[in-house]
Amino acid sequence: MDGPGFTASLVAGGVAGTSVDLILFPLDTIKTRLQSPQGFNKAGGFRGIYAGVPSTAIGSFPNAAAFFLTYEYVKWFLHTDSASCFMPVKHMLAASAGEVVACLIRVPSEVVKQRAQVSASSRTSQVFSNILYEEGIQGLYRGYKSTVLREIPFSLVQFPLWESLKALWSWRQDRVVDSWQSAVCGAFAGGFAAVVTTPLDVAKTRIMLAKAGSSAASGNVLSALHGVWRTEGLTGLFAGVFPRMAAISLGGFIFLGVYDQTRSLLLQVSRKSP
Repeated sequence: MDGPGFTASLVAGGVAGTSVDLILFPLDTIKTRLQSPQGFNKAGGFRGIYAGVPSTAIGSFPNAAAFFLTYEYVKWFLHTDSASCFMPVKHMLAASAGEVVACLIRVPSEVVKQRAQVSASSRTSQVFSNILYEEGIQGLYRGYKSTVLREIPFSLVQFPLWESLKALWSWRQDRVVDSWQSAVCGAFAGGFAAVVTTPLDVAKTRIMLAKAGSSAASGNVLSALHGVWRTEGLTGLFAGVFPRMAAISLGGFIFLGVYDQTRSLLLQVSRKSP
């Protein structure tokens, strides 16, 4: 892949990520409050559903740009024949590498956002300052392992499924899929991946919202999952599954559709430029 291809992936990923995160922020707030250990109503209910949005606005572009730049680079680096049975493996490896890189940006933004979402009376800047004062930089990366352990399985399901659905649709109509068709594939892939990885999302939320010094704050995913299972059962492990599925299905439609469309436009412009 040439330079303009990487640039197109970076910009398209950033535009797509920012679009979907800001559009679907209220659903994300509701999901976070449903998963909060203090309960939905005490975490804020339906009040202040845009609490924490500045953190998302700042982190979305570089986070999504880093993911897609890494994703496209690894796909290019691991180039295989399009008919090869190793194609899904290539997409899995590319998505996993993208998540590890993107989480370096995503996790601090996510920690601040989720703390603000469950304490809607606090300003985002105040939440950020409190984390730095009480826990230091390490506090901003609390939940990094749990986020990566959530995102990699999610991407292992979503991206190979997205690429496979696009390839199948392309084969059926004997031409490359349009952006809206890519978006529909993204919605199905995202919704399915969202449901099966909800317990990992619950564990990540509990770790990020835990009080400093508590056992949950240690970041042990298995311990967090066991604690939820012991106290709340299967219902607790799948808390927020419906808003999560709705948000990520719609998010997959917007995110992957906008990404494909923006990247195609940027590549067309670069080809026409002298």
